[in-house]
Amino acid sequence: MAEVQLKHIEKIYPNAAGEKKRFGKKKQAAKKPSNLKVTDEGVVAVEDFNLDIADGEFIVLVGPSGCGKSTTLRMVAGLEEISRGDLLIDGERVNDVAPKDRDIAMVFQNYALYPHMSVRENLEFPLKLRKMDKAEIDRRVEDAAEILGITEYLDRKPKALSGGQRQRVAIGRAIVREPKVLLMDEPLSNLDAKLRNQMRAEIIKLRQRIHTTFVYVTHDQTEAMTLGDRIVVMKDGEVQQVGTPVEVFDHPANIFVAGFIGVPQMNFYDAQLNKKGDQYVVEVQGVEVVPSADKQAALKANNVEPQAITLGVRPEHVTIVTDENTPALHGNVEVTELMGSEVHIHVNDEGADTIIVSHNDGAEASAAMDKKPGDTVAFTFEGNVVHLFDEAGKNLEA
Repeated sequence: MAEVQLKHIEKIYPNAAGEKKRFGKKKQAAKKPSNLKVTDEGVVAVEDFNLDIADGEFIVLVGPSGCGKSTTLRMVAGLEEISRGDLLIDGERVNDVAPKDRDIAMVFQNYALYPHMSVRENLEFPLKLRKMDKAEIDRRVEDAAEILGITEYLDRKPKALSGGQRQRVAIGRAIVREPKVLLMDEPLSNLDAKLRNQMRAEIIKLRQRIHTTFVYVTHDQTEAMTLGDRIVVMKDGEVQQVGTPVEVFDHPANIFVAGFIGVPQMNFYDAQLNKKGDQYVVEVQGVEVVPSADKQAALKANNVEPQAITLGVRPEHVTIVTDENTPALHGNVEVTELMGSEVHIHVNDEGADTIIVSHNDGAEASAAMDKKPGDTVAFTFEGNVVHLFDEAGKNLEA
């Protein structure tokens, strides 16, 4: 295991010399990325990335495609040059250390197995490159195969294996090296939903059986929430929030994190934050919601002034109102989805989309299932579940 520190890490892809001359202004404009910062030096793919990874910690980098998470992982692996900043492993700066000398192993998205080699030969290959003793090679291969449940496949070629079995072999080839740090770049993205669920459980078991530091990249928030000790949420090359899964889910730092983490995603409403006496009150579509005591305390501690805000509420915290005397928001049902133990109701509320998640039991669920497209539905939420964001998207409680 190892401690990994990333200090002010940046990755800048320089502008190609003479590109403007070759392609002309029109071509240049078409090639300019819209979501990443472009400077005189070039395109900034990762900007001022700072993170301390503890010995044995499981860190997950998560974000949409193009946010810089895989680039960051590749810089840790040594497959991408670090433009600026320091990468330290166990206190030693390794910016200029060759990948093979960093004591790091990496599992790729596309398995990267040698098709002409058997599973055993694939597992042995990195150890033979190190000129390791044959008895030690055999021991490590047998141990890895047992941990991953692939002992019976050792004499098969990769083409004779399923996707999940190939991914196990790819992981096995990495762990036989007993690396200080194990990097995994979207290893489950090529698998179907059932296999992804199985492999997530396998990775959790693997983490319990081998002693190494994990850095895992994914765009799948379910993987991030279930696997990571801490999650690093990225957008456009910048870190948006670092925290435990519970912290990121319950206390998103900004509106991007709030909308990205959670399935279905959080509902957002234009609202007004007011003060009545020494108490904050949120007005949304004519309905007043009083934030809970802890939220009141956070807003007061931050000296938040009355202002126009974006109000966020998770779908599972929205409830259908059947009592006509209860103040509520109203909208028209567009779609009703039965999702096994839950019912998802998609509501158009004055142009804003609202998703209501109701458990498939009890009176509320019956009321939910009775709703048809075009029907009017009344709904509300409590003050302890709301999230308040300013016009810049920052969480006002943070």
